[in-house]
Amino acid sequence: MSSYTHIEILIESDLAYLVFNRPGRLNAMNRKMMTEIIGGIEEINLNEQVKVAVIKGKGRAFMAGADIKEYAIQTPEEFKAFQENGKKLYNLIEQSPKPWIAAVDGFALGGGCEIALSCDLILASERSKLGLPEVHLSLIPGGGGTQRLIQKVGINRAKEMLFTGGQYAALELYNWGIVNRVFENENFTEEVRAFAMKLARRSTQSLAQLKRLTQLSLTNMPFEERIDEEGRTVEQLFLTVEAQQAIEAFISKNKSR
Repeated sequence: MSSYTHIEILIESDLAYLVFNRPGRLNAMNRKMMTEIIGGIEEINLNEQVKVAVIKGKGRAFMAGADIKEYAIQTPEEFKAFQENGKKLYNLIEQSPKPWIAAVDGFALGGGCEIALSCDLILASERSKLGLPEVHLSLIPGGGGTQRLIQKVGINRAKEMLFTGGQYAALELYNWGIVNRVFENENFTEEVRAFAMKLARRSTQSLAQLKRLTQLSLTNMPFEERIDEEGRTVEQLFLTVEAQQAIEAFISKNKSR
């Protein structure tokens, strides 16, 4: 396992945790941290033991966005490279066959919110707040926030969040459909682990195909072609040893009742 300064990688059974580790800066992301996050995601994606990955932050924040002190002094070339690395980071999460869960406890703002949006699921504690405040700096989200937010919630709510640059409570975003679950602060770590372990017990091949197929709905592929792809996929899965054994086990279990 690689050595990191601003993140930690923890492997627990079938779960992997990628932990942002700059609590004194509310886990704000500088260039070095972004490079480490990319390396950590790649490491987890390549680990065949890992079935489900969880991203979380140390301290009072998931991630409070980019490190503005460093952000402000970047040259145009450095800024462009930072944005390009950001695209790679988000794509590595979305294109991974594994489910990625954002475990948001505290602030998830700017780039932190964008990382959460790139994950397959968002679990949040009651005290958490999420938002895209770039408009307050006369900027816009540069890590896919304008596009992924619309995919999660629809254009009207997305415009409200983007135009106001506000910080929204986890429960409100749960009601909007952005956050999947909201857990009590005191039980958050245990609830996240229980939820992730439930996914880890599911078929790895099924989860990978479910992720791929649901994300096809966000592409320009015609509906009928997506339906055909779904049909081809289930036919292929039906012929696998894993599926045949699961079907036989289900039949045997019902016969014994």
